[in-house]
Amino acid sequence: MRYDNFSMVTEILLMGFQSFQSLHIFFFLLLLTTYCLTLCGNLLIIILVASCRQLHFPMYFFLTQLSLTDILLTTSIVPDMLRVVLYEGSTISFIGCLAQFYVFTASETLESLLLTVMSYDRYQAICNPLRYTSVMNQTFCLKVVISCWLFICVIILMISITMNNLQFCGPNVIDHFFCDFAPLLKLSCSDTLVVEIESFLLTIPVLLCPFTAIVVSYVYIVFSILRMPSVTRRQKTFSTCSSHLTVVSVYYGSLISIYLFPNQENIQKVLSLLYTIITPLFNPIIYSLRNQDLKLAFKKTFGTYLSFAT
Repeated sequence: MRYDNFSMVTEILLMGFQSFQSLHIFFFLLLLTTYCLTLCGNLLIIILVASCRQLHFPMYFFLTQLSLTDILLTTSIVPDMLRVVLYEGSTISFIGCLAQFYVFTASETLESLLLTVMSYDRYQAICNPLRYTSVMNQTFCLKVVISCWLFICVIILMISITMNNLQFCGPNVIDHFFCDFAPLLKLSCSDTLVVEIESFLLTIPVLLCPFTAIVVSYVYIVFSILRMPSVTRRQKTFSTCSSHLTVVSVYYGSLISIYLFPNQENIQKVLSLLYTIITPLFNPIIYSLRNQDLKLAFKKTFGTYLSFAT
């Protein structure tokens, strides 16, 4: 069958969480509160790092990029999700659905790359402390971040080219709370084999390689810590990377869980909440609770404002 070279689907219905209809008001308020806390927490980290000179180090520079990515991720998902939950299902334009998918993909990919760069920073700080300042200088950090953003642009361009070659002529219902990859492909009435192969191949540089690099970095870090003669020094050194290790575990743990239940839509929707809603909220909390520098910067910055106001 031949289809004209245009999309027949102009509007998509997002079903959301149909099994939680009786609790949709409570769920809406919970999501709204979570979204506000996520924005405030990540913006707070960006403001603290930008305003405090004692935080002008590579680790905190990458942390601001991670916070910016979390804001981008949650903002691309939650506002539409709030509408879906409140009205027990809501529509989104097909162009808006594709845009949401591209922003979501870019954010998740960038987070994976930034977590890898942050693991490399911890590797240099712990395994090569004498060369740390010469390797992790400002020029290197800027080049790395710019390279990550350029890589994201290339990935999105590749995906958009193949997605635009698909024909979407119905149905127009997605049993999810946002426009994810698999639900979008189910709406296509053309052959999706090329897109699926491309998606599988892109997981190698986007997820597999970064995850491998993180594991290798932490293998070297653990061996370096174990060789330290002092127990106190071991604990202090490990504490400098414990926050990052926790964030990595939550991020990759949620993504791996998605692949363990490929055909369980309700389970996948719940698991999707982990990396779209929970992870952006927990990242600033984890780094703030386990980082004395951030705590001191917060007291110094806002303590001055509070004393000035009183």
